Formats: sequence, structure tokens, C-alpha cells
Amino acid sequence: MSSKGAVSACPCLRGEPFEVCCLPFLRGDKAAPTAEHLMRSRYSAFSVRDIDYLYRSWHPATAPRDLTLDPLQKWYRLDVHGSTAGGILDDEGTVEFSAYYKHPDGNGVLTETSRFVRRDGLWVYMDGVVTGS
Repeated sequence: MSSKGAVSACPCLRGEPFEVCCLPFLRGDKAAPTAEHLMRSRYSAFSVRDIDYLYRSWHPATAPRDLTLDPLQKWYRLDVHGSTAGGILDDEGTVEFSAYYKHPDGNGVLTETSRFVRRDGLWVYMDGVVTGS
């Protein structure tokens, strides 16, 4: 994560500094108000390797027992293609996105339609359908 006092662009590419965009979600200072906000914050968590946040924002019925992130995989770009529902008054929603990465074994893109649900009033990642990798 960013060093104290540093201003860096948020990995989710919404155009705001990380400290005001996704970092408050990762720290638990704020709850994601929409499914898209949660998806973007989870992408940022993958980018900065915040495994604790990934688990906290993952539905326990579908979360993996062990999550290991490859330290050589660098996530560098997120494109959000669209969403259905997932707003402040919804209980379920989907977000379609492409996440781009660099890796010594080859660069790539992960394209997924993720499904999010509310659990105890908070958005969590349920599952997703990968349509490209």
C-alpha cells in the first residue's frame, strides 16, 4: 500500500488517489456502496496483495480455503464493461470487466462477469464466469 503521505493513483483506475478511492474499503473504514465499487476494490486488493480484504469481501460459501497470490503477477489495468443491478437499493448484481496483468511467464487478460450479493447488509463477491484469460 502507499507510504504515509504519498498520493498515488488508485489501481482500479477510477481517476482518484488510492487513499480516497479503494484504500478506505480495504482498511474497513467504509463499506462498498455498490457491486461495482466492491469489484474495483477487490481488483485493487489483488494489485496490492491484500489477502485479508479479499477474504472479508468474499462470500464464505464460495471463498477458497487457501488463497495464494503470485508475487510475480502484476495487475496494471482494469476495464469495466458494464453491470446489471448492484446499486444501493439492490441485493444482487453483476459486473463484467477485464483485468490485465504482466508476468514473467507471459502477460494476459482475465475477462469475467462477477456476481455480487449482499450479506448482512454488505456487498460480497459470490462467484464469476470467466470468459477470457
